[in-house]
Parts: sequence; structure tokens; C-alpha cells
Amino acid sequence: MKLLIVEDDEIFANTLKRRLEKHGYDCLHVDNNNDALLACHRHMPDFILLDMKLAQETTLNIITPLRKLRPNSRIILLTGFASIATAVEAIKLGADDYLAKPVDTQTLLATLSDSKAGAIELADDNEQTLSAEQVEWQHIQQVLKANQGNISATARQLSMHRRTLQRKLQKKPPNS
Repeated sequence: MKLLIVEDDEIFANTLKRRLEKHGYDCLHVDNNNDALLACHRHMPDFILLDMKLAQETTLNIITPLRKLRPNSRIILLTGFASIATAVEAIKLGADDYLAKPVDTQTLLATLSDSKAGAIELADDNEQTLSAEQVEWQHIQQVLKANQGNISATARQLSMHRRTLQRKLQKKPPNS
């Protein structure tokens, strides 16, 4: 099972790759749209994970060409900027599914296989499910990074008061 990961965050991409390789996926990682199209043409992946927002570009505009190259591949859009509008747009363009980051391995496997029961059986027993606090912390960190450390912009994007965000940033949950 070949899987193409299109992600500009090297650490997140390597984490995804490591987790999915444990479950039998042959993973290839690229970090931009041109390389994604080229890799899709050369490696013929069965699955494609797209980070919606790369450094200087969006992957929404390559969903249709990817779908034409690989009509039977499962295309899943991952994003830290989840909204109903982008989810609808991604599906209209040809994506099979849409997941908000951070995504746990169980959910990702379920989405890849399109069978929740099958993914639960595949889940690694040693991998712990993240607590709500840990998921929130990771999401805040991703949005903060996307806003280049700007607390005010991050608070606005998260629809949160700036002081509330600052308090949350001071309280790092365990195992994050």
C-alpha cells in the first residue's frame, strides 16, 4: 500500500511516516505541490495525505490533477485550519475525506481504510490516545507557529481572548 504524504512540517511528516509504516504503508514524503504531482505520477500511490496549507501554497488546487492521475487513490486533506467551507470545497474538488490536525493514528487509519472497525484492530496497543488538553495544546501550538508566534493573531484565529490564550500557553499538559 503506497502512501504519499504532502506536508511542509518535516517533524509532523516524519511522525506520520513512522506511524503509518508500522501499519504496513510504504510512505513517500514531499513538501510542495510540484513534487506532489511528480511523485504521484512516478510512484502511483494508493493513498494521498495532503496538508492543506504549505509554506507558500495551498494543496486545494492540486486535488483535481491528483484525482485525474490516480482516480482510485484515496485523497485525504489534513489541516490545522479546519472550516466547513474548506471541507466542502476539498470534497467538491475530489478529496475523499478531510481531517483536522492534530490527528491521532487510530482516526487516520480509520479514514484511510474507510472502516472504523478495521482501523481499531490495526491500532498500535502501545500508542496512547491524546487527552483533550493535549490535543488542544498541540492545536494551539500549530496555530501559533502558523502565525509566527504572534499571540494576538493566534487568539483571533482561535476565537479566544488574548489573556485566555496566554494562560493556556503557561499550562502545558503532561506528555505534550
